[in-house]
Order: sequence, then structure tokens, then C-alpha cells
Amino acid sequence: MINVRGYAAANAKALLGPFKFERRELRAHDVLIDIIYSGVCHSDIHMARDEWGGSIYPLVPGHEIVGRVSRVGSDVKAFKVGDLAGVGVLVDSCRQCTSCKQGNEQYCEVHLVPTYSGLEMDMKTVTYGGYSTQIVTDENYVLHISDKLSLAGVAPLLCAGITTYSPLRHWKVGKGHKVGVVGLGGLGHMAVKFAASFGAEVTVLSTSDSKQNDAKKLGAHHFVNTKDDAAMKKARNSFDFLLNTVSAPHNINALISLLKVNGTMIMVGISPEDLSLSVSGLISKRKTIAGSMIGGLRETQEMLDYCADKNIVSDVEVIAMKDINEAYERMIKGDVRYRFVIDIATL
Repeated sequence: MINVRGYAAANAKALLGPFKFERRELRAHDVLIDIIYSGVCHSDIHMARDEWGGSIYPLVPGHEIVGRVSRVGSDVKAFKVGDLAGVGVLVDSCRQCTSCKQGNEQYCEVHLVPTYSGLEMDMKTVTYGGYSTQIVTDENYVLHISDKLSLAGVAPLLCAGITTYSPLRHWKVGKGHKVGVVGLGGLGHMAVKFAASFGAEVTVLSTSDSKQNDAKKLGAHHFVNTKDDAAMKKARNSFDFLLNTVSAPHNINALISLLKVNGTMIMVGISPEDLSLSVSGLISKRKTIAGSMIGGLRETQEMLDYCADKNIVSDVEVIAMKDINEAYERMIKGDVRYRFVIDIATL
């Protein structure tokens, strides 16, 4: 077994603190990655505090992982020692179901293995995430990372990046489309960058006027404060797509009114409370609400390659491991521009 240091939550009420544990010895297709950076996703907070239910403790969060390969299994072909590598939200799946065979491993119909607080395919071994010094992962679930970009800025692409890239690609968003990005946080700021890069006319919808200048700098063409009744009324029936990144309770019916006939609101943020939906708002103009969860391995690699080609990274604030609990509280208050990333060298 491989001895690893990390930070973990002992239970739903506990602060994260130092935790020593073991990773498995390398199997034939495994790679050992020395972690350099781990992004901090809002879902890390939800999971650490068991706000969605089902969290397994002790819980080591982190699924936005970049590092360097330090060992490889005997049959590994895709990576060699010294390569930059990334691990995202999943580390295994059944590989045999329709979704897996189509490259949509995130929708595995048998058993998806999340990077942390989940069970391996043996249904016994608990997974631990990237708030740690090393991780062992099957090469088929590891991504190639370009050396052209800031590694700290790349880390959040493994979740925030692919979570917004995938639905924009699936719905073929691009030139001629008017896109509203709801919420300008870790997910939202990446949605703006991608939608603008794809050629769409982008509007940020936020409750905070203080983010208006940032929205424009990120590539948005317009800004609407969703608390401004006059501005919301003016924006009705104007968007082809809304990409809703908000992970807190909010009024989705007011947002639905902003969609054109046949417009679609894509949900990628998960509120800890169920949202109330008025179906009449959909029926009246044949509107759609859809959901999307991260992306498959092929699409995630496509996204990383696209970012390397277009010089797209996340806007990040790098923190020391010891500051993670303070970072959680700041994230809840929206006090981060726009993603915290842990420098694992500080662990």
C-alpha cells in the first residue's frame, strides 16, 4: 500500500483536518500521480457537510486534480513517468453499459465510481479525493494535461470546465445564439468564457452588480441584475439558452420567463433544496428545462485540448491547505474570484 497524507472531514459537522491513509498498490493499468494542485468545488462543501446525503466519512474531498505521473503499472500505454496528468470527478465505471460505450461514463447505468466519498467497483473500497499528496487511478480515467497553461488555472477545468463545456457543446451553442449565464461563480465564469469563445452573444444574470465589470472582462456582452424587476421584464423572451450554474435556492420561474419560444434552460448547479417549478411557464412557449452532469472522458480531453489551443483557464486564487476551512466559508459568501485552488506542496 502507498502511504498518503491528506485533509479530511471526520463527520458532517467537523472542520477539515490532517488525515493519513493508504492508496492501493499499482495494478497493471494504474498510474500514480503526485498531486500538485487540487481545485475546490462547491460540491466539496456539500459533500463534506453531507448536504446531499450519502457522504462517507472520513471524507477527503477534491475532484479537480492536476499533477505529475511518478509511477506506472506494467501495462500502462497512455502515460509515462514525468507526464502531466489530471483526474476529474470520476475514477471508474462499469465500462460495459450503453453510456460507458458511448463515452458518457458520467451517466454509467451500473456503477459510477466518484473520485471521493464513493465505492470502487468492488463495492467495498472507499475513494479519497485530491486534497492529498498522491492518487492512484486507472489510466483510462486519467487526462493528459498540456504544459502550455498555468497548472493552477487548469485544475478547475476538470470539473467547472467540463461541467459548462459539455452542455454548451451538446446543445450546439454558438454563433447566432443568445445565451444567459445564471450566476457568476466557479461554474459561471467558465460558462461565460466558453460561450463567448464559441461565438454566442452572452449575458450574465447575477444578483450582484459588483460582478458586472468582471462579466465583461470574462467575455460577456451584457449584464442583468436579476433583482432589478425592470431589467428582468425587459429581458423576457430574449434567450435561446440559459445555463443555470446556481447551487443555492432561487426562483427558476422568473428565469424561465426570459427564454424565447423553444428556449432551453440547462441546469448544472444543484441546490440543496428542491426548486419550485410552475409548469405553465414551460407549456406556454414550448420551453425546456434540462440537466447536464460533467462530461465523459473523451469529451473532457477534448475540452482540455480546446483550452490549451485557445489559452483558456480558470481564474483562481491559490491557497495553502491549512486555509481550506476559511476558504469554504468564503465560497459560501461568494468571496472568491472565481475558484480556490490548493497548492498541495503546502500540505
